[in-house]
Amino acid sequence: MSLPDPEKTDVSRVLRHIALAGLIGSLALVSACTVRPLYSNAPLSAGSNTSANAELASIGIEPVKTRYAQQVRNNLIFGFGRGAGEPASPAYSLDLSVTEAVESSALVQVGTDQDEPTAGSVTLTGSYLLHDAKTGAAIASGKRSITSSFDRPRQEFASYRAQIDAENRAARELAEALQLSIAQDLVRAGKAG
Repeated sequence: MSLPDPEKTDVSRVLRHIALAGLIGSLALVSACTVRPLYSNAPLSAGSNTSANAELASIGIEPVKTRYAQQVRNNLIFGFGRGAGEPASPAYSLDLSVTEAVESSALVQVGTDQDEPTAGSVTLTGSYLLHDAKTGAAIASGKRSITSSFDRPRQEFASYRAQIDAENRAARELAEALQLSIAQDLVRAGKAG
């Protein structure tokens, strides 16, 4: 049996002290982070007296021109107001632009020399500009995209209906992503202002 090597014991002791110091340092950094629910009753901005839900409900959304953009707008209005509808006198105004891209995702070889699409995808991209309704000053802007897949049956109406359903799914998900992004923008604007 041999005695422990004093050099190895000192090295392991130093490594343990370094690891312990690193752990204490990382805990100190993590303790400085503030995490809170985004949709709590606490105000989004520092000097505001209104809750996060009330501040989001005070966003008015400008009219849009396409069916899929209207789907996104309707879902945003429902999400911001929690089902209450549009605000009578909005504190913020949101300019919304939605574009669509429909692509064939898969092709199958049929009896002829032509390929027939059997699957597709709808990508909705929403761009927004949030500004103060009173002053017109820009508060935030952003862009989000959502893709939704669908099957393309051989029947024309069924294929069209599948595409519409995919647009509706993408519009619902895009509205949720935009709502979260806008709430985060309001928090950032409250900390900066």
